Parts: sequence; C-alpha cells; structure tokens
Amino acid sequence: MGHDPNQFGNSRRWIVKEVEASLRRLQTDWIDLYQIHRPEADTDIDETLGALTDLVRAGKVRAIGSSTFPASQIVEAQWVAERRGRERFVCEQPPYSMLVRGVENDVLPTCRRYGMGVIPWSPLAGGWLSGRYRKGEATPESSRAARLPGRYDLSLPENQKKLEAADALARLADEAGHTLIELAVAFVIRHPAVTAAIVGPRTMEQLESQLPALEVTLPDDVLDRIDEIVAPGTNVNPRDAGWQNPALAPEARRR
Repeated sequence: MGHDPNQFGNSRRWIVKEVEASLRRLQTDWIDLYQIHRPEADTDIDETLGALTDLVRAGKVRAIGSSTFPASQIVEAQWVAERRGRERFVCEQPPYSMLVRGVENDVLPTCRRYGMGVIPWSPLAGGWLSGRYRKGEATPESSRAARLPGRYDLSLPENQKKLEAADALARLADEAGHTLIELAVAFVIRHPAVTAAIVGPRTMEQLESQLPALEVTLPDDVLDRIDEIVAPGTNVNPRDAGWQNPALAPEARRR
C-alpha cells in the first residue's frame, strides 16, 4: 500500500504485483484463498476477475473471494464470471454480529443462492460484545477506539444505543448460562449461510474464551430474545457496516 495511484486497488497490475509479493513474504508457492477486500468503482470487475483467473490457472492462488461486498456487486461478479469464463468468487467475508446484522437482509441470502461460503469478520463487534462494555462502568480504552471514534465515541447517540444493546445482550447471556462472548460467536455460526466465524484473539486467554462457543447451540427462544434487542437485518450503528457504497450517499442519489 502507498499514496501512489498505482499502489492500491483492484486493477490487474496491482493484484498481480501484490500476489507475487505475498508469495515471496510467505515463502510459499500458492495462496489458498485470495480475497478482494472492498469493491472499487474505478476498476471494472471483469479486470479484477480476469487477473485472479490467470493467477488461479497459474497455480499461484487456489480460490478467490470477496470481502464486504454488497449483494448487488456479489451478483454482478457471479454474472461476469459466468459470461466471461472467469473464476468466480467462492466466498464472502462480511461484518456480522448481534449488533451488526445488516447482511441478513441481502448478502447472506445471496451467498446461499450462489453456493458461496461465508466467513464473517468481527463476531464480537469490535469488542463491544466482549463483556467490557456495560452500562454504569468505565468506558474501555483502546487504540481502535481512538482511530475510529465514529464507532466508539459514547457521546454519539448510535453508540449509546450499542451500549444499551450490549448490556441487554450480556444480561441475556447470563440468563442463558453463557458468557457474552460465547453467545456472540454462537449466534454468528448459527446462521445457515455462515461457514465459519473469523475470530481475532491476541492472547491464549482470549482464544480460550471463544472456543466454547463451538459447543453452544442457541435455542429459538434465545434467538427470539436477541431479535427483541436488535431487530434482524439491523446495524445499530450504520458506521459498522464496514463499507459504505458511495453511489448510495445522499448527494450521489439526488444528482
């Protein structure tokens, strides 16, 4: 990455260059799964898929996927792959948690229709579902909160709503006999479209707090209670969606 216009994006030049650099750094002959991190308006998806297809057929990449793509662009990529004889995206990596449920509206059903794997990131909602955010307690400090005040600043109404929801979910977890972390991860992997959740522990203690979720099966009454706290298909704070489509910004829609 860099400030040069040729040092980022989804163009053929940059993808091929970065795959070669990754192979050298990793000291391997291939990458099992290579994902495009965000859509890019300045690069045609056919160019992106063409470059990825060449890398797959050269044996340098085994499979390709997308990350934080809206449903419309997931569909576009599938159609382009079929019409142009390209390799297709086989998985999507969206943000998904009990506080960030927007992908339930369209991304998850779309992935199921196309037989795509789904590996959500941030099932703990950036730490909001770690149990550290509770009403009446000191606000946790972190470098992430300092970098992303729109998602953590409690002076913002949408983050106050997140705090209230996180507190209510923590109380529900207690009633259900689980930790909030277990409830959060179990909720994500319970969705039929989800293949696996991406967790990001930094310590062995954090990993051990998340692994028990694999043995937790949430009954319908608990899922109904979660729905009462955060309605299906809702992002409590819209900033947590991970990527905002510039074409849907108010100024873009009215001109």
